[in-house]
Amino acid sequence: MIIRDSVTLDASGLKMTKDGYLIGDAKVSRAGNVQQYYGAELGLTGDDATKMFGVYRDPDTVFDEQSMLSLAGRPVTRGHPESAVTADNWKELSKGQVGGTIKRDGEHVVAPMAIMDATAAKEVADGARSLSAGYTVQVVADEGVAPDGTPYQYRQASPLRFNHVAYLPDNNPRAGNTRIGDDAGDGGKDRSIWGPRASVVEDHERKDSVMTDKTTQIVRDGLPVNVPEAAAPIIQKMFADADKALADSKAALEKAQADLKAKDTELGKKDAEIEDLKSKQFDDAKLDQMVADRADIVAKVKAIAPSLKTDNVSNADLKKQAVAAKLGDEKVKDKSDDYVAGLFDHLTADAKPRNPLSDGIQDSKVVDLSDWGDDVFARAGVNAKKGA
Repeated sequence: MIIRDSVTLDASGLKMTKDGYLIGDAKVSRAGNVQQYYGAELGLTGDDATKMFGVYRDPDTVFDEQSMLSLAGRPVTRGHPESAVTADNWKELSKGQVGGTIKRDGEHVVAPMAIMDATAAKEVADGARSLSAGYTVQVVADEGVAPDGTPYQYRQASPLRFNHVAYLPDNNPRAGNTRIGDDAGDGGKDRSIWGPRASVVEDHERKDSVMTDKTTQIVRDGLPVNVPEAAAPIIQKMFADADKALADSKAALEKAQADLKAKDTELGKKDAEIEDLKSKQFDDAKLDQMVADRADIVAKVKAIAPSLKTDNVSNADLKKQAVAAKLGDEKVKDKSDDYVAGLFDHLTADAKPRNPLSDGIQDSKVVDLSDWGDDVFARAGVNAKKGA
């Protein structure tokens, strides 16, 4: 049975290519709904011929893979031709072509379409956007209720094969040359039983067959943009997804930069600790010099203040005690280490360092060496221990 269903060309996707072709997306077939037909349109006779019957568009038939694939490459015609489009009349009838990407979109089969004839492209662009698909399909008796609650008595059944898609100059998909029913064996030339009766269900079908040019305004980066109303939610979601991805990337970058800064700070502290440890390390030459300097200071202190204890006293304090012992505490009170060192150097400039061991022997005195360090013995050239 030949069926001609009304469909919708999506106005929001219409555009003219540089070659002059008008391209857009078409909802070529619908499923899951019920259409009302006279019995005569279904090949019934007698009293049934004048009765109305519901025909269910079975999704299993409409969305069958082979059914949808049969739409690829089919010609687009201006109105429905008197008979099926074939190789014999294709050149005369074709005004364009259906593309090869066929897909399901909700309850519709959607396909790209190109109007390639210049006159037809202008006619469609100017408003002739109602479409009607011509195809063959079995219609079988099968009572039931559609998902929307509409009862039906017949059902479309496989195989469904598309022949062409017509754009309708009068935008009336169910009047005139819109035909639903058997071809009566004459190739569709006898229209006496189709046109007038089919127009009874015109309003039912046109509610999803006439395109809309409605637009709505969305704002992006402070700039208002008019977009097709149907596409606005998709575009806004794309923008929201892009904004979220950008924000996530920015947050990840900031975290990485913060982590890197923290690591740099930690490495800086480690380097400072290493340098501090290095500064506290002494090589042999430096250690020898420090021992020699200490021995010199102790010898000079003993030269001007023999009774001073030198153990566990810093060089600066030792100098201060020696100067105080020689000149009095007031001379060093609240004075800086540099000032005291100057006084010490002056007092010891001509002082002869004492050798406690040799001086003791020479004076035939018992010398208490308990407070003298090994450095004093070293200066005296004696290899002895404290108290020996």
